[in-house]
Amino acid sequence: MCLGQIGAAHGVRGEVRLRSFTGEPGAITAYGPLETEDGRILKIESLRPAKDHFVARLAGICDRDAAERLANVKLYVPRERLPEPDAADEFYHADLIGLAVVDPSGKALGTVVAIQNFGAGDLIEVRCNAGDNTQLVPFDAVNVPAVDVAAGRIVVDPPPGLFKTN
Repeated sequence: MCLGQIGAAHGVRGEVRLRSFTGEPGAITAYGPLETEDGRILKIESLRPAKDHFVARLAGICDRDAAERLANVKLYVPRERLPEPDAADEFYHADLIGLAVVDPSGKALGTVVAIQNFGAGDLIEVRCNAGDNTQLVPFDAVNVPAVDVAAGRIVVDPPPGLFKTN
């Protein structure tokens, strides 16, 4: 699960700008060491708020050159280190990927391949069973009336014509 992303270097002593994707942004330090896509382990030693990001000091990153090499690196934790969502209508995006998508009558429409957000709210990207295309469905109670992670499916009530059926 991606919890944050390193931005540009900050200063000359190895600090970096950090964007947190956690529910409570400052809680990114509570998840322990974070992993990069290439398997490096990074530990946040200190974190302080800035204008629209945090400034972080990472263990072992002592100069600007080392900090610059981390620009745009995403930070992850294994799913099992995350707490279960508090509310029944809260989900981790990673838990939705791969779920079957059905309409209200139970007809299979496709599979969730991604959750997108381009600024106006979450969208579920569905790989359609009919063809190899994908469709974006607003992730709200009107268009997605039911999510059952345990059963491995979500119910989508799409606008007419969104999903071509064969």
